[in-house]
Amino acid sequence: MIPDILASRYASSEISEIWSPEGKVSLEREFWIVVMKAQQNLGVDIPESAINSYEKVKHQIDLESISKRERKLRHDVKSRIEEFCDLAGHQHIHKGLTSRDLTDNVEQLQIFRSLKIIRLKSVAVLHQLASWSLRTKNISLVARTHNVPAQPTTLGKRISMFGEEILFALGRLDHLIENYPMRGIQGAVGTRLDQLELMNGDEKKVRALNELVLEHFDCHSVMNSVGQIYPRSLDLETVKSLIAISSGISSFAKTLRLMAGQDLATEGFQQGQTGSSAMPHKMNARTSERICGFHHVLNGYGAMLTGISGDQWNEGDVSCSVVRRVALPGSFFAVDGQLEATLTVLKEMRFYEARIKEELEQNLPFLASTVLLMEAVLKGGGRENMHLAIKEHAVAVAEKLRQGKSSLNEFARCLAEDQRIPLSLKEINAVLNDPEKFTASAPEQAEKFAISVDNWTTRFPEAKDILPENLL
Repeated sequence: MIPDILASRYASSEISEIWSPEGKVSLEREFWIVVMKAQQNLGVDIPESAINSYEKVKHQIDLESISKRERKLRHDVKSRIEEFCDLAGHQHIHKGLTSRDLTDNVEQLQIFRSLKIIRLKSVAVLHQLASWSLRTKNISLVARTHNVPAQPTTLGKRISMFGEEILFALGRLDHLIENYPMRGIQGAVGTRLDQLELMNGDEKKVRALNELVLEHFDCHSVMNSVGQIYPRSLDLETVKSLIAISSGISSFAKTLRLMAGQDLATEGFQQGQTGSSAMPHKMNARTSERICGFHHVLNGYGAMLTGISGDQWNEGDVSCSVVRRVALPGSFFAVDGQLEATLTVLKEMRFYEARIKEELEQNLPFLASTVLLMEAVLKGGGRENMHLAIKEHAVAVAEKLRQGKSSLNEFARCLAEDQRIPLSLKEINAVLNDPEKFTASAPEQAEKFAISVDNWTTRFPEAKDILPENLL
């Protein structure tokens, strides 16, 4: 069998096991046994010895044997039914079930369990981001808009900005998990006909069957009215929630890559690591690049699932199968790989405060232009007139600086000598000599972000101790 490159190279063992062929067969067999036990409890004639026989062989998974059956039957579920029954020596599984009673519920259980893992790792990422944000909340640096120096901010504030986006996405993911609806055992077209026949028309027992099965798998919600399949828009919503988590992480990684290119930061470079096969000096931000790549992969799977959402014929068909078999496991492999890479970067990254300070000093007079604009307005200057005058001097001095024909001090002198601007050189220098004022609410915003994250780590304390698996 050709391995899934996302699973074999990037995803953690926990997620990979859930979506592996063996993992799916194992979960199907668990589902069949749970249904048998529930049916037996509700009066269906299933001998205890038969259930014990299925229990004994449930881990004897021979994928090649199942594959041989499928090549003959051309039906994947029937091949797995026959395999399990032959191993157990009984024919009591799948009573009153249709294929989608098995496959849709099992795939939803894979999704449900994977979502819980992703939620926990997202909290772990936020915990690390909050720690970094608090540690760096007072380190001033050049904030950039359009990738051009804009105003001062702090490093902690910048980190919290991306963390805030992840926090919002986590709330959406959490809501999905807590309200995730299972298809349940509904029959061939969603009317529960076969289960009603099996239980002599007792609707209470049929409802109880769903409740017992869902209780075993720790699921709390079941759909009331579905057809052969559950709506594929739920799959789209699931992957959209993963894309939302990925978005803030990808933006953080892209910014770290930009900072690394300006010698302001590094994602980490371990002893013995090679950055380039040709250029020995290179220390590329390759893990952060990978993080951004995973976001593109997720967007691709989202586009695939958009295509099958809203495309249901009558009570359902299986034209969605090939898409879902690729997009659902792929999405979880991608987001899990991204979270693993992110935890690695957060563990190893460093910031070069001397270079951050140097860049700030090189740009500081211009970064203060909005503060000077407000000071001039407070002293009676018209806002647009003041903007025009300050802009003229800023552009002119910046151009001279680029040509090596001026110094940073010239900007303040030019402003003070301009009769249109009601500020003296003393007043301008007073502004420029108080750089802590320029960061404004940045430290406080970092602190509030950390408090918000603390609410999540209180709920999921185990997230604090999550470490990435070994990363290539």
